[in-house]
Amino acid sequence: MGMTMTQKILAAHAGLKRVTAGQFIEAKLDIVLGNDITGPPAIKEFEKMGASNVFDANKVVLVPDHFTPNKDIKAAEQCKILREFAASQGIVNYFEVGEMGIEHALLPEKGLVVAGDAIIGADSHTCTYGALGTFSTGVGSTDMAAGMATGRTWFKVPGAVRVVFMGALARPLCGKDVALHLIGVLGVDGARYLSLECGGPGVASLSMDDRFTVANMAVECGAKNALFPVDDTTKAYLTGRVTRPWTAYIPDADALYEQTIVVDLRALKPLVACPHLPSRVRPVSELSHVSVSQVVIGSCTNGRLEDMRAAAEILRGRRVRDGVRCLVIPASQEIYLQSLREGLLEVFVEAGAAVSTPTCGPCLGGHMGILDEGEVCVATTNRNFVGRMGHVKSEVYLAGPAVAAASAVAGYIAAP
Repeated sequence: MGMTMTQKILAAHAGLKRVTAGQFIEAKLDIVLGNDITGPPAIKEFEKMGASNVFDANKVVLVPDHFTPNKDIKAAEQCKILREFAASQGIVNYFEVGEMGIEHALLPEKGLVVAGDAIIGADSHTCTYGALGTFSTGVGSTDMAAGMATGRTWFKVPGAVRVVFMGALARPLCGKDVALHLIGVLGVDGARYLSLECGGPGVASLSMDDRFTVANMAVECGAKNALFPVDDTTKAYLTGRVTRPWTAYIPDADALYEQTIVVDLRALKPLVACPHLPSRVRPVSELSHVSVSQVVIGSCTNGRLEDMRAAAEILRGRRVRDGVRCLVIPASQEIYLQSLREGLLEVFVEAGAAVSTPTCGPCLGGHMGILDEGEVCVATTNRNFVGRMGHVKSEVYLAGPAVAAASAVAGYIAAP
């Protein structure tokens, strides 16, 4: 029996000719990632285990992005620990406020992730990098500590779900609609500890930003990771951005999949995930009765340049509805600057939206956009659990940037 893409990457990093689902292996790591929430406890564990130096100062990446710029004293303390550790270890890829971005948008943008890598990050949405044909997955802070010290970690080799995309995605549909469709089909645990391995002729119609969004939300259906094939779109993204050699893995023809899902991209409609699970997916057209208090356009899921452009296209020449707060958060400084150059920020401000420096901010109820009791938010973020963005009696609906912008204008959930 052949191997999937994920299994081939893990076998190569474990120094094995082949691995099988369920096998426990120890593998070399190309990047170990932490942020201002998960990094400080990992540093504490690193010190407790007696480690004195990280395994490679070029391969440990620290990004203070969740509560930054610091929202309170606790956030300042967390970031100070991260900052001082980075300085003491000579960590090259530490990104301070003013040059940072939301980690899962920042690392690919900076060319730190290449196809064929094995990456762990102490953040559940580390699976985002699978859009580039990379094995990447979230871990806890203790595993991050061991990874920083040794450059290795253990994995239980996952089985896989094969996702075959057919047809072509028509705009303004986007990667978020694809991700929500998959989560709606699989449920929040339908791919538990499995790899989502994407392929099929329809992949060519998905932009790099679409793929980042789909891979980002793989964890919302329980997946260990997600992977896209390395095609011309991937190569164009990597070219001129990365300096390390990379490897494009393809699955064996006889690779074993536990399930195959065929997605006809032509049949998709704009989708929204209703409170309080990302799997409660319904067409936008069925939700026009839902009034909106706040709209958030940003996050590691949909804070990229294509998302900014899609939102601006809806908001240009229009106004955010009275009584609605619209927050726009570009995911990185580069995206912020390009949005400025293209006049997108001007569109947002003229429409009555507030534009923020890059941060995770309200996505996890951090800061800048916390919801009160009874308030309803349409967000391009990735989770809508009870209390995720504030009060336990608030509600978050997940959608793509065009739907979010259209809802900000209408004052209720609306199609673009």
